[in-house]
Amino acid sequence: MLPATVLAKKREGHALSESEIRFFIEGFCSEQIADYQMSALAMAICIRGMTSAEVAALTKAMVDSGDRLPRCSDRPRVDKHSTGGIGDKVSLILAPLLATCGVDVPMISGRGLGLTGGTLDKLESIEGFQTQLTVDESSKVLRKVGAFIVGADSSVAPADKRLYSLRDVTGTVESVALITASILSKKLAARLDALVMDVKVGSGAFMRTMDEANELATSIRRVSEEAGLFTSVIFSDMDQPLGAAIGNAIEVNEAVDVLQGMGPPEVRELTLELCSELLVAAQVAKNREEAITLLDRNLDSGAAMERFERMIVAQGGLPKFPRPIDPESLVSSTSDGWVSKIDCPRIGETIVTLGGGRRLTGDTINSRVGVRIHVRIGERVKRGQPLLSLHCDKNLATAMFESLNNIVEISDCPVSQQAVILTGS
Repeated sequence: MLPATVLAKKREGHALSESEIRFFIEGFCSEQIADYQMSALAMAICIRGMTSAEVAALTKAMVDSGDRLPRCSDRPRVDKHSTGGIGDKVSLILAPLLATCGVDVPMISGRGLGLTGGTLDKLESIEGFQTQLTVDESSKVLRKVGAFIVGADSSVAPADKRLYSLRDVTGTVESVALITASILSKKLAARLDALVMDVKVGSGAFMRTMDEANELATSIRRVSEEAGLFTSVIFSDMDQPLGAAIGNAIEVNEAVDVLQGMGPPEVRELTLELCSELLVAAQVAKNREEAITLLDRNLDSGAAMERFERMIVAQGGLPKFPRPIDPESLVSSTSDGWVSKIDCPRIGETIVTLGGGRRLTGDTINSRVGVRIHVRIGERVKRGQPLLSLHCDKNLATAMFESLNNIVEISDCPVSQQAVILTGS
């Protein structure tokens, strides 16, 4: 079997066999198939798509490229995955909160991809926090704390780690097949009992429309079902940032606010909804109402914050908050009216321009820069009212002010507020 033969078959729109997919993944991991050949296959998959059988075969091959995590206790193992969005810091709250409820959360996360921030980049703004642990090290944290958030160890789904680094630079980030295989290869390797997917929908998400989101949700459900992993899906709004903070350290600070019973209500709402799905699936709670009651208590009592601090210490970090961020420069409204639109892609591009995200996989992250949105869609504003804050060097902020015009659009007519949790099919 030759790589060129497999590539030609996919480029022509033909389905690949399980053996052909496995040949390519195994060759890629052993470096017998070069990065440019894997990039070519990824682009062919993005253009031509994959059948459900192909996606299942790709996912299985990626899982089998490495080891699976060991079971550390008799507690149910659960996790959540988000398709990525502007200002999405839910993982930082969800993992320690669930750990207070008697379940284990072995969370394998990623770095920033495209214009959306990465959970690992956010956590690394905490002094000393280690995201690259061996399987033995992460297992010790899980036994001690009940949760960890790490990058994939080189022995866990290594095919995904290598392919993940290529997707951003090959324009294949939004492929449903590649997203499905990437997510589930790590989750299956973690030996989960239940998974909940937060599928973002809107201008700031990979899935711009509900039809696209449903396509991804269907793909994930089918592959999960075939693999024996219970997976539920919640659709959430990404036509505006989740919460107010966008950036790395600034998002950690907002997550800490929520863990301390404060912070934006929409962040808490979505976190509780995702957690309740998992507690019911794991049979820790009989129904959603019982789950929400337990979660509210553990959040408001400070138990979840205490568990977050324990996780930070266990992973080598210093739980000192708030994390330092750059000085603030305000952008204010030039008119009265109602907020009609918040341009999520431009906010994401702003963060990347400031150095808070990556254009190339090797770019260094500046954790201190960020944006804070002071308004929500549907909110009434007055001329001179702050719309957003830019946190960066003052000279850079001055140079960027013109590019920030109309990130927040104001309408003369009232605009309906948007729910954070959407209805899918």
